[in-house]
Amino acid sequence: MLNLLLLLCLVYHSVTGNTTVHVTGIKGGRVTLSCDFEDREISDISLNSLSEIIPVCQEKNCSGRVFKEGSCDVIIKDLIFSDAGKYFLNIYYYNDQREVRRRILEYHLHIHGEISVETGEQLKMDVLMINADKVEKNSSGEWTEVWTRGHGVSSDRLTDRDGNLTISNFTVSDTGTYRVLDSEGEIWITVTVTESNLKNTDEDETDSEHHTVGYWIVAVVLTVILILIVAAVVFHKHLHRDHDQSDNRNTGGL
Repeated sequence: MLNLLLLLCLVYHSVTGNTTVHVTGIKGGRVTLSCDFEDREISDISLNSLSEIIPVCQEKNCSGRVFKEGSCDVIIKDLIFSDAGKYFLNIYYYNDQREVRRRILEYHLHIHGEISVETGEQLKMDVLMINADKVEKNSSGEWTEVWTRGHGVSSDRLTDRDGNLTISNFTVSDTGTYRVLDSEGEIWITVTVTESNLKNTDEDETDSEHHTVGYWIVAVVLTVILILIVAAVVFHKHLHRDHDQSDNRNTGGL
C-alpha cells in the first residue's frame, strides 16, 4: 500500500481529459455515478466535492450511503437535497505500459423532490446549499425570485436560517415548483410543493365511518321490527287457533 501511494504521488501529474456527466436523483432514492471505464485495470478511486473529500466504501456489504459498485461506479443512496452539487471522481488505472494514470470525471448532481403541506402548517426546505445563489418559484408559468444570496428572502413569511428556507403559515398560494440555482444559472435542486389533502381525507373517512355506522343501525332496527312483526303474526295466529278450538269444544258440549 505504501509503494502504491508513492507511485500515485509520482504520477500525479499524468491526468487525462475531464468529462462532465449530468445526473438527476430523487430525494430519498439513489443515483449511480457511472465511470464507464470497465476496460481498464483500476488501481484506486477517490471522490470529492467542491468542499470535501467524500469517503467511498469499497468493501462488500457497505452500511454507509456512498459505496463502490463494480470496478469504479459510485452509488449514493438515501439522497437528500444537500447532496446536490458537483462531484469529482478520480480514477487511477494502469495503461498498457503498466504506468499509473489518472482520469477525472465531473458530475453535476441535480436532486428533485416533492413536499406536501397542510394549510396553516410550516414548510421547511433544506435547499440553501453552499453554492446556492438564488431560489426561484414558478406557480403560474413565470419564475420569480424568493431568495437571493446577499439579499435574503423576498417576503416576511419567509425565513432563511441554518440552510433552510422556511415558509410560515402555508397557504395555497405557496404551492408550485421551487428551484435552486448557482451563480452560473446551473439548477441543482427542484422541489414541487403541493397542498396536502390529509384533513379532507380524514374528514371523508370519518364521514364514511359515520355512514357505515348509520347503515348498520338502520339495518338492526329494521331487523328488530321485522322480527316483532313476524312474532306478532305468529302470536295472533296462535290465539286465533286456540279460540277456534275453544269454540269447537263449547259447541260439542251442547
